[in-house]
Amino acid sequence: MVDALEHLQPPNTLRLNAQAQALRSVHSVAEIESALAWARAQALPVLPLGEGSNVVLRPQLDALALLVRLSGRELLEEGRDFITLRIGAGENWHALVVWTLSRGYYGLENLALIPGTVGAAPIQNIGAYGREVAPFVVAVHARRVSDGKQLTLSAAECEFAYRDSVFKQALADSVVITHVDLRLARSPATNTEYPALRAALDARGCGDDVNPQQVFDAVVALRRARLPDPALEPNVGSFFKNPIVSHDRAEALRGRYPDLPVFPLDAQHCKLAAAWLIERAGWKGHRAGGVGVHPGHALVLVNYGANAAPVLLALATEIQATVARQFAVQLELEPRVYGVAP
Repeated sequence: MVDALEHLQPPNTLRLNAQAQALRSVHSVAEIESALAWARAQALPVLPLGEGSNVVLRPQLDALALLVRLSGRELLEEGRDFITLRIGAGENWHALVVWTLSRGYYGLENLALIPGTVGAAPIQNIGAYGREVAPFVVAVHARRVSDGKQLTLSAAECEFAYRDSVFKQALADSVVITHVDLRLARSPATNTEYPALRAALDARGCGDDVNPQQVFDAVVALRRARLPDPALEPNVGSFFKNPIVSHDRAEALRGRYPDLPVFPLDAQHCKLAAAWLIERAGWKGHRAGGVGVHPGHALVLVNYGANAAPVLLALATEIQATVARQFAVQLELEPRVYGVAP
């Protein structure tokens, strides 16, 4: 460990200039324990990072940045209808999806090509095309920052919700996830209800009897067509959550904007399409000051050359204000923002 400020531009997909007080890569639980002990001795907070695909890093972070690189895919239990796996938090998420599909372990196909690591998946309860990771999680294993104690949380204790979990609430910034236990099916049980996915499958000539490989292929094609590659255009994917409103509020908006996409959630609530709101407010394709809104997907903010987070966050604030004025709907950031505010 060194005392000089450590640059964090590589381990964040927005490629924003940021510096931490210290930086360490950890490849085992023992290395995590050692790093946490050092951080406690230095009175430094700890910022765990996977691939940095869902974070916005301000220029200065008074913390130990911990690059979690734990690998491993262990078969814990094998039944007639299911298997349970323990996956290292540093494993790449998409590589895991590809591997499970190749082994005949089903369920994660709709979550293909989501950037990031396995350890990050339960934090924001990643989801796409009609699926979330929550139903597949059996347990999450972690180390507590304050004392290094091992914690194992059941799926219920993770308190999963839409793009949310206990790791963003009561346990925010207080644990380092080491492993995630997932239960997958041995028999295909595809979910093709999401309209864009169903349309893509139909366009490919797939009938009602769709197999997991076809779902995987369609999801990968959709994401590649709609979302920019972070390696080429630095971004964190969706920058805003789809807002949740009451049925009455959704119907009132639909009365004014008949083409507004609305997705029922439960008896009281609906989910609105944040991308539609942003595009209708005139932001799609906007570009200024080294940042912009991607011309192909209004939910994606891109770093076109800005040096630091404040410029990008200022753009996000302008978008939120415009949407609030026009639709009386509040947009919430999806990535987490870290660092010292200017």
